[in-house]
Amino acid sequence: MFDILVEYGDVLARGFLRTIELFLLSAAGSLVLGTILATMRVSPIPALRAVGTGYVTLLRNTPLTLVFFFFVFAYPKLELIQFPFFTAAIIALTIYTSAFVCEVLRAGINTVPVGQAEAARSIGLGFGQSLTSVILPQAFRATVPPLVSVLIALLKNTTVAAGFSVNEIGSVIPFLNEQGEPTLNAFVWIAVGFLILVIPLTLVQRSFEKRWSVAR
Repeated sequence: MFDILVEYGDVLARGFLRTIELFLLSAAGSLVLGTILATMRVSPIPALRAVGTGYVTLLRNTPLTLVFFFFVFAYPKLELIQFPFFTAAIIALTIYTSAFVCEVLRAGINTVPVGQAEAARSIGLGFGQSLTSVILPQAFRATVPPLVSVLIALLKNTTVAAGFSVNEIGSVIPFLNEQGEPTLNAFVWIAVGFLILVIPLTLVQRSFEKRWSVAR
């Protein structure tokens, strides 16, 4: 088992570095897009609420694999701007994960006392100002633990990209099989790698949960 780590350590390292890159870019995009969607979901404008609700309902009920299929096989036929597989994977993961980020943030916004918004309006702040200056900061604080859970799920979902020609860690398994290495041994080392990546996120989650419970 350790022979794989010695002989193919560089291959595993490159795969995990690509996975980390895919995760970080998708996480950043998901947080930004998810925040925009959450704002739309609580907007006083019915059209924005309808668009945000439709987006979230569609993406939360669509398997991630189908989202990848669309960007890899269907999107190129539209003859629009073409993306390399890696960029398409980032877009697919971002679009999918942002729906879950949106719902977490919306739940956090709903935990903010109504009096906070009323106080913001009483001093002359508009909806956008009260949302960005008063409500969202409190909502983010309340939702950090569940947001971390969404990001952990995103990290594990990056392996789907391997099925669409993205050379992240999931693509290492077929490579090792071609070299005649046992599949089980490859899975063990990949599982260990993901454990190493997930543990820091879990520690961050627990830390914020503890701080939030004390603050309450």
